[in-house]
Amino acid sequence: MNPGVKLRLVLFIAAIALLVALIAWTAHTAWRRIGQLHEKVATVQWASFQIADYVQQKILSLNNSVLRFAAYRDPLDWSNFVTTSRELGQWLQGEQPLLSEKKEKTLLFRINIAYSNYVAAADAVNTRIFSTRQSITRLDELTDFELQSRRVLELSLELARAHQDSLASFQKQTSESLDWLRDLLFGALALLLAAGACLAFVVYRDLIAPLQVQLVESRQLAERQEKLASLGLLAAGVAHEIRNPLTAIKAWLYMHQKRLKTGTPEYADAHLINGEINRLERIVRDFLQFARPSDPQLTEVPADQPLREVQMLLAPELEKAGITLAVDGATTARVRMDPDQIKQVLINLVRNAAESIERNGRITLRARLDEKRLADKPTEVVILEVSDTGKGIPPEVEKRLFDPFFTTKDSGTGLGLPIAARIVEKHGGALQYQTQINRGTTFGIILPRVQGN
Repeated sequence: MNPGVKLRLVLFIAAIALLVALIAWTAHTAWRRIGQLHEKVATVQWASFQIADYVQQKILSLNNSVLRFAAYRDPLDWSNFVTTSRELGQWLQGEQPLLSEKKEKTLLFRINIAYSNYVAAADAVNTRIFSTRQSITRLDELTDFELQSRRVLELSLELARAHQDSLASFQKQTSESLDWLRDLLFGALALLLAAGACLAFVVYRDLIAPLQVQLVESRQLAERQEKLASLGLLAAGVAHEIRNPLTAIKAWLYMHQKRLKTGTPEYADAHLINGEINRLERIVRDFLQFARPSDPQLTEVPADQPLREVQMLLAPELEKAGITLAVDGATTARVRMDPDQIKQVLINLVRNAAESIERNGRITLRARLDEKRLADKPTEVVILEVSDTGKGIPPEVEKRLFDPFFTTKDSGTGLGLPIAARIVEKHGGALQYQTQINRGTTFGIILPRVQGN
């Protein structure tokens, strides 16, 4: 992978990771804040109920016990008062650690003091009844006890209101915090989407798009090899059946042509027939080469050797049409090949490129290193490329480019590229291409690289 692409991917992934961490932190903080709010609400509601309602019920119950005792002097009523008042006092003491606000703690402290005064007022009532041995018949004798009772109830309600005020303040702070966290979360999500879009663009441009090209090339190669395998079997039988009668026809024509006079219509017809027979023989020869290509005589050579030999062979001829044939990007890597067969493939590709250019253009030969899948495994390869500045291959032609006998040339057999593909296949390689309309075409001969060089 290109180091620049790697660096961009690492930076994008790091940015996305930071944004994800920020979103996770924001979500965690928001949930924690909401949890605190729920806990606070629950605590305040419980405290309000316990202190405002529970204390009120207990004080009213204690008041009833004192009033009954004052009226009837029943010791059981006083015993109930003592037991219940002790329990309430212990409960109030236990509530002190549960409060967190300073104002609430102060109020609860005042409630404990008022409650102590309330119990003392009740003891005073008990002392008066015990000393006089008479029931209390006037309400003014219970005035102090009533005032202390009312004081305890008022303070408990004030504590409940303090709880409510604390809740309202906490809700306001929580709302502001949640608003800030929401804005932060939306901003982080927007940045995450932007970073994700940029990452997706970089990945598609630098990774997926090239892989798609390779996938298309691999699919085309597989289809081409399947066609070649099936047609190769048919080609051997058909070529053999055509060659025998064609030889007999050519021999008969040669004998018959010697009896004809030059310049006569009959002689011209025989000459035309002979040309067509030669054309059929060339087709049969190419057909047989396609069906049964000879095994390559492999030898280890520098990858750029066949390129330079083809350049020396064809450059003078192409210069007449204003076409420059140059070797570029040579490599010292070595490959095992049959130089003659690979030169045959390169010559075919160069001639096709020249026909695409027609006049005034450039054909570039190069050898480059790469890694491709050959025989279903990653392999270090050398790619011998033939690039031209021609018209490119139209889509309708591209679909049938390697079909035997498909040609756009008036005198072509349509077997040049299929034969080239078969030769490269015999070398354990593959033939690939890339084309753009009015931009040119690049054919590549993929050959396994000799290891250790």
